[in-house]
Amino acid sequence: MSAVVATRPVKYSRHPDRPVSDQRGQTLVDGEFAMTDQDLKTIASLIYEDAGIYLNESKATLVYSRLAKRIRQIGLDSFHSYCQLVSSREGQEERRGMLSLLTTNFTRFFREEHHFDHLRQTVLPGLISRARAGGRVRIWSAGCSQGQEPYTIALTVLSMMPDAERHDVKILATDIDPKVIAHARAGLYDAAAIETVSPQLRNQWFRSDERTGQWRVDPALQRLISFRELNLMTEWPFRGQFDVVFCRNVVIYFDEQTQERIWGRYSNKISKGGWLYIGHSERLSGAAKTDFRNAGITTYEKLTGGAA
Repeated sequence: MSAVVATRPVKYSRHPDRPVSDQRGQTLVDGEFAMTDQDLKTIASLIYEDAGIYLNESKATLVYSRLAKRIRQIGLDSFHSYCQLVSSREGQEERRGMLSLLTTNFTRFFREEHHFDHLRQTVLPGLISRARAGGRVRIWSAGCSQGQEPYTIALTVLSMMPDAERHDVKILATDIDPKVIAHARAGLYDAAAIETVSPQLRNQWFRSDERTGQWRVDPALQRLISFRELNLMTEWPFRGQFDVVFCRNVVIYFDEQTQERIWGRYSNKISKGGWLYIGHSERLSGAAKTDFRNAGITTYEKLTGGAA
């Protein structure tokens, strides 16, 4: 997923002889570029407006570490100047880049493996029968980061249905960050990234490049997946509904009101009898709770029909 990682609250100065506040507010982090609470509020407001991600002072060192290098690269002299840039009309491209810098993309193949066990044992048999009878199957990986999750879904599907691409079986993979979408679409991973893929699956569905030491996913995996840039806070350009949605460790970074809204939107896009997999630290909330039944660890079955 792409989301901001929490850190502990911190206020410190590397230079005890300097004041801990100035005319623009209290200094939260005083390194190469001092960052005040007003700077953080400006950045947090922009990130919330653009992506619904909630930042507070506990994220101060994270924000500083992610943006200080960029401020140096573009030749600015302060966080205040950077905030002015990303708040301006001329700085919209930089603002999009800031969002990429402030999202983290930790994931791995077969992360939270119980979800893929459930998908294989409980969900896919019925979906495969439908596909072989000429029906439509749609799976969505929302917040797909660098692609490990949708490729794991594809690996699970192909382990049970090797000819899946000959049928109407499609996986949609979306993320707000165009850089991670490009990485996912390329399908190239280093050896450490595929350590959680079994040797059997690795030999069957990945190709090793001895020159670079990287592994490339098989084209058959890629053909099952459509990678698209998508901000979950904007309109979702989907005509049909989904049989399965993976949205794991994404919604946790929104505030409570936004979480409830997103759960409701997922409910509307999942067909009756469909499935929702969420992150280990997440819980359904709001009106959408009554639309699902808990069927396992962070695994939910849709009880009602979604909106067309």
